[in-house]
Amino acid sequence: MTILFSLKNQVAIVTGAASGIGYAIARCLSEAGAKVAMVDRAEEIKSAAQNLGNSAQGYVFDLANVDALGELVEQIHHDFGRIDILVNNAGIGMLEAVGEVQLTSWNATMLINMTAPFFLAQHCSRFMKMQGFGRLINISSQASVIALNEHAAYCASKSGMASFTRVLAAELGPFGITANAISPTVVETELGKRYWHGDRAEQMKQKIPARRFATTDEIAGAVLYLSSKEAAMVNGENLVVDGGYSVI
Repeated sequence: MTILFSLKNQVAIVTGAASGIGYAIARCLSEAGAKVAMVDRAEEIKSAAQNLGNSAQGYVFDLANVDALGELVEQIHHDFGRIDILVNNAGIGMLEAVGEVQLTSWNATMLINMTAPFFLAQHCSRFMKMQGFGRLINISSQASVIALNEHAAYCASKSGMASFTRVLAAELGPFGITANAISPTVVETELGKRYWHGDRAEQMKQKIPARRFATTDEIAGAVLYLSSKEAAMVNGENLVVDGGYSVI
């Protein structure tokens, strides 16, 4: 697959790349030939990048610092010489019942899941316009299309991400830039297992026709396709990778 969807000589930014889905995406894009700027607030991002060799570089950065996003993108462009792909993967989920949602958790969820990804896309698209090529990929969630209990802020943020993705696609398409979202079901990561375990996990799996959760490599494969030249006519879509959960 990495031979078919070659990303040779391209530069990708992946947020939340120290572990889990983000690390799998960074590894997959690197194996396809891309140079990868791996962004995460965790110091472990440095060693994670080292694991991928000379094709990757780690950047310790907290996406909550929205005012400094432009500086981050400028630095990455300076270090690599171009920016072809942005994968907005970093996100948070603070689970609260509707009657218990706090303003602080609501605002934090919107900031990381929607505001920071939008402005990262804005900054990156300026360089992509000059190149006449770009791929903006937002990791949303099945929560963008269905309601989940105790996920009010999370569902709202992921729906917003899917919505602004369509606007990016419409406005930036004439410049050779595509914008798409990917909406996974529960993914088998260490973070996911903290909430989805035991009876709760088994009950959720029974709602998924595939009867299992997604793997990080399956999400990375979807990102690889949307990053490639073969996906040039896929624009403004929300690719739901949920084993059929949302269709029943």
